[in-house]
Amino acid sequence: MTLTRRGVLGLAGAVGSAGALGAAGAAPAAGVTGLTSSGNAGQPQGRRVRTGFERLAADGYGVLAGQRVGVVTNPTGITSDARHLVDVLHADERVDLVAVFGPEHGFRGTAQAGGSEGASTDPATGLPVYDTYGRSGQRLAEVFTAAGVDTVVFDIQDVGARFYTYVWTLYDCMRAAALAGKAVVVLDRPNPVGGRRAAGPVLERAYASFVGREPIALAHGMTAAELARLFNGEFLADAPVRLTTVAMSGWRRGSFFGDTGLPWVPPSPNMPTPDTALAYAGTCLFEGTNLSEGRGTTTPFEVVGAEGVDRRWAEAANGLGLPGVWFRETYFTPSFSKHAGRVCGGVRLVVHDRAAFDPVRAGIGLLVTARRVWGGFAWRADHWIDRLSGSARVRELVDAGAGVEDVAGDWAAELARFEALRGEYLLYR
Repeated sequence: MTLTRRGVLGLAGAVGSAGALGAAGAAPAAGVTGLTSSGNAGQPQGRRVRTGFERLAADGYGVLAGQRVGVVTNPTGITSDARHLVDVLHADERVDLVAVFGPEHGFRGTAQAGGSEGASTDPATGLPVYDTYGRSGQRLAEVFTAAGVDTVVFDIQDVGARFYTYVWTLYDCMRAAALAGKAVVVLDRPNPVGGRRAAGPVLERAYASFVGREPIALAHGMTAAELARLFNGEFLADAPVRLTTVAMSGWRRGSFFGDTGLPWVPPSPNMPTPDTALAYAGTCLFEGTNLSEGRGTTTPFEVVGAEGVDRRWAEAANGLGLPGVWFRETYFTPSFSKHAGRVCGGVRLVVHDRAAFDPVRAGIGLLVTARRVWGGFAWRADHWIDRLSGSARVRELVDAGAGVEDVAGDWAAELARFEALRGEYLLYR
């Protein structure tokens, strides 16, 4: 047949993609079907990672055939040549794309933390864009029903930390899709900080919120597709969604984002680089304090500080001897958020060994030493630190004068249990 513009662009989306989808990987959890290939056996050294979207395109979008499709995505949902998957899918006659769903920060990624862009029409495609932020359960199920979709596709770049809300957007979409009788397809992307291990405390359900719905580790060490499998098998087992996960090829658990050959798009306004993501699981804990976590600077989450902090903090933090990181005395003036327009003293994290670096221990080390050397240290009055860390224990132990190893030892047993559970759902070596 003659190719239309839609057909040409759609076929272009598959250029450079992996050919065969490969053999099945780990056994699917309850309610999981489809393309759960580990995808990396026998991959040549240095070969570029191919995302779940690329493998879906190479397969001719077979799992979407005959379905009215809605996509949950943001600016990170791109092809290897930096085109947005919504544009590619809309242009391809093999896919009936009827809606787009925006998460926190919005489909175009313009909103700051705790905000979204609202409903709109995408000017490039004419597709309706629905706002999912703040919706879950039946309210979100009603959005999917109103959009007229049969299948919800999820493709967003995560950063590997429990309190980064995109993984809970995925969770909420899975639960809502099950309520509405819809299927979910998760297109996988790398964990940019690697996935060799999990780290940090596991959430206690009494502290559940949108920065942590279910008991997973603070740095979970998983990809979106792996988390989807875990969610369906453990937390949605009473009513699992019809789930298909499309794995990457060429990604290994020890890989960092710079090893993937993929373009980086900031997943949110204050996540500008993979280095930001590397520090985030530790320094985001400072959102629960009166210190700036670097929002309003060019290096958010890589610098932390407040007015009146001086060189003693960096000296104390370096004195901990934490592996893989140095703490450099620094000064900065945030343009917005905490201490906006004021000169802050503090520390900058310099990660010199990514494999040895544990961001959660680094974050705890900075909390412990900040409290010791700066008399102005305080927790947020609403104890937001408890939501971020997953319980009251971190706050209570730091207040009691505990050291880093004492705090980390408190979560060791629950982390070991999570690691064992996590192992049942991993897709990559």
